[in-house]
Amino acid sequence: MTLDALDRRILDLYQRDTRLPAEQIGATVGLSAAAVQRRLKRLRETRVITAETAQLDCAALGLGLTAIVHVDLIDESARASHAFRDRLVARPEVQQCYGVAGNVDYVLIVVLADLAAYETFCAQCLLHDANVRSFTTQVVLEAAKRGGAVAIPAS
Repeated sequence: MTLDALDRRILDLYQRDTRLPAEQIGATVGLSAAAVQRRLKRLRETRVITAETAQLDCAALGLGLTAIVHVDLIDESARASHAFRDRLVARPEVQQCYGVAGNVDYVLIVVLADLAAYETFCAQCLLHDANVRSFTTQVVLEAAKRGGAVAIPAS
């Protein structure tokens, strides 16, 4: 799908706050509210907009531990790698899962209540997985930025 400059401006505003009324977006980009709604509908249908979610305060929910986990697999075949990925993606603690090139195969961002919950997660997902060669963990001390808007290129 080709995005024009108006689509890009709408996306830039919309991704920062999906509660912005179409009238306000339209006033900013120079379109009617109906035109903005039509464009947003098209952007959803073509999967440029893949989801509209709420950002939650982890601390307020009792989720005080964020860990960055680097995982090295033994069998890196597509079948084995996808099986590992699918198991981890299904876990609600796994907020992000990246297959990467380099010294490790996967990087996970895991959000849990505390260290005890992380130990349980490791036992269930990593320690007893015969395909996990090794994993290392970095505990996040400060989440200076969590999620956020994507820089939308001009074209």
